Formats: sequence, C-alpha cells, structure tokens
Amino acid sequence: MGVVSLEEAARLTKESGLDLVEVADKARPPVCRIIDYGKYLYQQEKKAKQQKTFKSEVKGIRLSFGIAQNDMQLKANQAKKFLDQGHKVRVEIILRGREKAHQNLAREKIELFRQMIGIETNFDQPPKKYPRGYTMIVSKAKTRK
Repeated sequence: MGVVSLEEAARLTKESGLDLVEVADKARPPVCRIIDYGKYLYQQEKKAKQQKTFKSEVKGIRLSFGIAQNDMQLKANQAKKFLDQGHKVRVEIILRGREKAHQNLAREKIELFRQMIGIETNFDQPPKKYPRGYTMIVSKAKTRK
C-alpha cells in the first residue's frame, strides 16, 4: 500500500472489519498490517508448535528365551509402531538359569526379532552380551530422498 497516515489506516481497518497490527516497531516509519489479529495469533501459535523439537525416547521391548513366534510378532509390531513415531527401541532378551548355556540361540532370536520388525533399521547399539542376556538398541533407518 505504501506509506499511509495513521488516520487513513484506522479508517481502512474500520471499513474492512480487520485489525491494524504493528509488525516492525523499530523501522522508521513503523510497519503495520491490516489483518485479522485472532487468525494471526493462531498461525503464530501453530508455527511455534511445529518448531518445537521432537525428543525421542528409548522404548523398551523385553523378550524371553522361550517366546512363541506369534508373541514375538506381536512385540515386533509394537516395536515398529515405536520406530514409526521416531523413537528408538531397546530390545532385551533375558536368559535365566540353564538358558544361559544357549547364547548362540539367544543371539539368533534377537536377530530374528529385528527382521520381524519389517522396516529397515540401524543399530544404535548392536546386540551386546550382558550378564542377564542380550540387549540391542535400534532406530529407524533414514531414507534418502
């Protein structure tokens, strides 16, 4: 519109039923806009929410050595849901008593679980042996565009 006097701007806002909002007060002359102020506040609030950073959590899935195939698939679906939401997933397989003698089977089972998730994943921490079993942390693989 260009440079307009304050009285002219007030008249224009009254005619249009909108609000006169000062956008840049440090500029000479100050910059103002004729807008719907409620809509402007809503858009600013929406923009601020989008800019908030998403904090990913590490969600846990615990497997037992004797877990059935369908139960493992159920937990894999839950892990996939967590990964799709942008979280990391810690998968633990707990070994008790004589199960500790079958380390290789436990390692195979945790690898099978990773494949059952059904999406491409990255190891944040590869399967690692702990006194109680194996643990790994996976995250969703970034897709190249």
